Amino acid sequence: EVVTRRTRFDLTEAKAREHILEGLKRALDKLDAVITTIRESKTKELAHRNLIKKFKFTEEQASAILEMRLSSLAGLERKKILDELKEKQILIAELESMLASEKMIWGVVKEELKMLKEKYGDERRTRVLKKKVGEFSEEDLIADEETILSLTRGGYIKRMKPDVYRAQSRGGKGVAGQKVKAEDVMRCCFVTTNHSDLYFFTDRGRVFQLKAYEIPESGRAAKGQLLVNFIQVAAEEKVTAMVAIPKEHKFKYLMMATQQGVVKKTKLSEYVNVRRSGLAAIRLRKGDVLEWVEASTGSDEVMLATRRGQSIRFREADIRPMGRTAAGVKGITLEQDDTVIAMEIIPRQYAITGFQVLVVTERGYGKRTPLNLYKVQKRGGKGIKTAKITAKNGNLVAMKILGKEEQDLILISARGQVIRMLMNTVSKQSRATQGVTLMRFKNEDKVASVTWV
Repeated sequence: EVVTRRTRFDLTEAKAREHILEGLKRALDKLDAVITTIRESKTKELAHRNLIKKFKFTEEQASAILEMRLSSLAGLERKKILDELKEKQILIAELESMLASEKMIWGVVKEELKMLKEKYGDERRTRVLKKKVGEFSEEDLIADEETILSLTRGGYIKRMKPDVYRAQSRGGKGVAGQKVKAEDVMRCCFVTTNHSDLYFFTDRGRVFQLKAYEIPESGRAAKGQLLVNFIQVAAEEKVTAMVAIPKEHKFKYLMMATQQGVVKKTKLSEYVNVRRSGLAAIRLRKGDVLEWVEASTGSDEVMLATRRGQSIRFREADIRPMGRTAAGVKGITLEQDDTVIAMEIIPRQYAITGFQVLVVTERGYGKRTPLNLYKVQKRGGKGIKTAKITAKNGNLVAMKILGKEEQDLILISARGQVIRMLMNTVSKQSRATQGVTLMRFKNEDKVASVTWV
């Protein structure tokens, strides 16, 4: 049927062209008279009528003649017109013969199938699984591959393939990443898998749940989609933290931290099957905001960092598990003009094997410091210095615990610029230093988010 419809279409097109060519041939036979008629006609419409009246051209033939400039019409090559006309007449005869013969149609189908086999005849790439009808879910049809998720402070979320950013040299300007409005900035960006459960926590202490694959996959420079299209947040409510829990995991708790230094630990099992309208995750004190949430095993350590370069490291066991509506306890004592800018969970193996702490400032400075230079303290203290804050490097914007030097570091600026670099190119320095330049900026841009893959 496909070949038949295509042949009919080709035949119609060929006959239409044959008709025009026959008109041009007749125009060449009486070229001087045709040109004189066109020139003596005051309008194109009048010329059209005169050609039909005097030379018995059809509507289509007259239109084709008038669409040509007079110089082009005078310069038409008779042989070229006659050759094309002959080709079309031969083609029309072949197409009419094909439509009249079912055997010829099937012959074309056979030849085209052979061509497809030669071009695409590779081995089957999919696995055929024996399953009863009705046992497939949407998740079964989606590969559980690595993916990058990013979220802006304006509430735009997108999912990308991990290879969309190439590694670059330290100190570069990066490439354009997520398109953001001038007033919007990147909130977070991390690597997970398509089947992971995503938990979204808001500044008001509520939590929502989605699957990672429910977020549409986008290109590097795409803006993404508004998160409010997927979860039911209130008009003035903002998502401040995003946590991914893969299908296979050892996590038992969710650890939370607020801008004012309050921390809280709640069992992960209390957040299974969160309803679309959300659940309460923490009771906030007046003026405080829930900003960070991470998954933990129960035997990990917690590290907080502040805007003015302070940090504190304490054992997770210092915090007892609390219910969803509890308010939490003090994690760090802050100076009057200071706020918490990051919370990290230190897995037990990191603490034992002595990994590193990465800090990044808003002006693109950063460094790596051995984790063993940060002593374990009691929860609630003022902490110790993690970076020297100056006008040159700006306030602290990110702190990450590093597990492997071979990881790549991704910096995302407030205006959406992205740079990816090898982690081992970042300088190793002691705690109370300002670091080295990791990313340079245009105008008043600054670092907004840090992640690694």
